Amino acid sequence: MKILALDLGKFNTMCCFFDTKTRKHSFHNAATEREYLTTVFKKHKVDLVVMEACGPSGWINDLAINLGHTTLVCSTNEDAWKWSNVKRKTDKDDALKLARMASMKELKAVHMPSETHREFRSLVKYRKVLDQRINKMKCAIRAWFVNHGISIDTGEKAWHTGRERINSFRKPLEECGPRELWKGELDIELTQMDAVTKQLVAVVKKLEALGKSDPRIARIQSIPGVGPRTAEILVACIDDPHRFQNGRQVSAYFGLVPRQFQSGETDRNGRITKRGNPLARTILTECAWASLKYNPWAKAVYDRIYGKQKTRKKKAAIALARKIAVLAWAMLRDEKDWDPNIMFETTVSFGGRRRPLEEKVLKEMKPKENREQRKSRLRREARLAKESSPKKTTSTKATPEPNGTKSKSSLKKPSKPMTTTSKTISPKLTTNSQATKPRRARQPVSLADAKH
Repeated sequence: MKILALDLGKFNTMCCFFDTKTRKHSFHNAATEREYLTTVFKKHKVDLVVMEACGPSGWINDLAINLGHTTLVCSTNEDAWKWSNVKRKTDKDDALKLARMASMKELKAVHMPSETHREFRSLVKYRKVLDQRINKMKCAIRAWFVNHGISIDTGEKAWHTGRERINSFRKPLEECGPRELWKGELDIELTQMDAVTKQLVAVVKKLEALGKSDPRIARIQSIPGVGPRTAEILVACIDDPHRFQNGRQVSAYFGLVPRQFQSGETDRNGRITKRGNPLARTILTECAWASLKYNPWAKAVYDRIYGKQKTRKKKAAIALARKIAVLAWAMLRDEKDWDPNIMFETTVSFGGRRRPLEEKVLKEMKPKENREQRKSRLRREARLAKESSPKKTTSTKATPEPNGTKSKSSLKKPSKPMTTTSKTISPKLTTNSQATKPRRARQPVSLADAKH
């Protein structure tokens, strides 16, 4: 088996030709250009083309597939890529290691979307880039007004009804004096912001047009609290839902699972891994907060995890975001729209199994308790059980009289035992005989005195 391993670079690509039978290899330095790599693929007959997942791996993978080659695009986040204690690192060494690991089948292939889907994913990401540019310009404009002691409207009012006040301070830079240079900067910044805003509107219109022709986006939007932007990002990231076997893989793909450190008897879970697309993770968290107002199912899940603990609010939101991602994946996989009745009847759990989750049970489910709440609840239950139990009556206690005074018999002190020894005893008997000594009667010892 002949393997062609490509160590991709921005300008040059190191090609390693490896033969698995003879374990011999050779190198060739190629330019990262479509025409040059086309010549390399046509000239050499190989059984497998291996490359790392990066920017140019998309079109190089398409080029190799069109020329009839089998490709393998591997993830650089796997443990096989973690070189430790490496004394030398070169492009040739990386390409050779890539070929050797491919021959041992130690590399994990990643999903490569089609060219059409890659363009859609790029447009979704570019919309967020434009939005961030506009926000950055708005912050710069506000900083200028604050530094000069001029007040403007807060929030979105400043860019709608309060835009006339902001425009009154703008002035062309050529007409600005030495003390009015910031007005020229304001004019330039407002011009750029208006242009970028128009571009953002055009991108959003294009995304909405694409969303109308894609039933997957409309299906995810049927979830209460999920808008078009969230649906577009989820569709762009998931692409083919059948490439995931269960919900665990979906959660790990979005980086919403906790880190784990296990060694011997130690088993700790840390914060979330944050692997995958950060934009998708951010939009899922925002969607989780918004769905609390519009989705009763999301509100019930959040309250159950939240448990009225202030320290668990953000954790509950992250958990809800993970559930929304898994739910969207399940709807795309089964090709079913949102149905609240189904959500309260069954829910897809990890491993592909289903657990009944009736609406009544979900609403009456007790919130999660912490240690102090559990102790307080147990003390309260013990106190109620003690109060409800019948009281035991004992005959040793004194019974009060009807007029509130105790009886005379109860006030009498116990009499001391009588001694039969005489008062006049001879000295001889007292010194020689110990049997004739007067002995004090033993008093009964109480249980409290015995303890002391």
